[in-house]
Amino acid sequence: MTFHRHSGPHSYLSSTMTERFNCFYCRDNLQGKKYVKKDDKPVCVRCFDKLCANTCAECRKPIGADAKELTHKNRHWHEGCFRCAKCYKPLVNESFAAKDDGKIMCGKCGDRDGSPRCQGCYKVITPGSKNVEYKHKVWHEECFICFECKQPIRSQSFLAKGDDMYCTTCHEKKFAKNCVRCKEAISSGGITYQDQPWHSECFVCNTCKKPLAGARFTAHEDQFYCVNCYKADVAKKCSGCQNPITGFGRGTNVVNYEDKTWHEYCFNCKKCSLSMAHKRFVINGNDIYCPDCAKKL
Repeated sequence: MTFHRHSGPHSYLSSTMTERFNCFYCRDNLQGKKYVKKDDKPVCVRCFDKLCANTCAECRKPIGADAKELTHKNRHWHEGCFRCAKCYKPLVNESFAAKDDGKIMCGKCGDRDGSPRCQGCYKVITPGSKNVEYKHKVWHEECFICFECKQPIRSQSFLAKGDDMYCTTCHEKKFAKNCVRCKEAISSGGITYQDQPWHSECFVCNTCKKPLAGARFTAHEDQFYCVNCYKADVAKKCSGCQNPITGFGRGTNVVNYEDKTWHEYCFNCKKCSLSMAHKRFVINGNDIYCPDCAKKL
């Protein structure tokens, strides 16, 4: 905003006519009368006020020949009308600011009017005062508060929810999900398994504590295991090949009989190697036989 200083008011009225001249408009004799010189032509006071006077930008009335007039950028004011549009302080011989809408203001009001307003209290944020700016909006530092606890956020971290701001503590309490394992809030990141939230650092192998996010794992009795630990410590051993039954790799189907378990592809006749899955079979010790081979034992 640019401030100006006016040089002062002026008056159109000239001295009394001493020579014999007539008014340019009404042709009245001006000798011995006051007159105004308009475009080098003598004009009586009455005709000047009626036909030539400028209109005051403030009161919208003519500025008569005997009135004091102030002019700025082709706009005109009575001396008494040239005042601040906000506080009405007279601005003759004072610095002033001219607004785009034609209003004039004193320096103090011009500063306030050109300054941004706080989104909290809607008062002017004066230049040099502490403030917080976020997404092209500005607040007094003390007005930028948490929507929940109402405490000033100042330079602390915060999170936005719609148009409301929250300090990290209140945001976690109100919106964050809690980890299934440690029950603490998940402020950022985290993973979801079977619709339950976890900190990535809590979603680990029950045995070796290796992080399982992005890795192959299996669940057993509400515990999670990486492939290696599940094979070594948890998985049942196939009664046929003696390898762990993990569900990883070749085949996932198993055959259970009494207290023994087999990979489906290992559940074969000991003698002819015919698969016994979903068929009648004969068990002899730890071995499986088809009915035909069992007859030959």
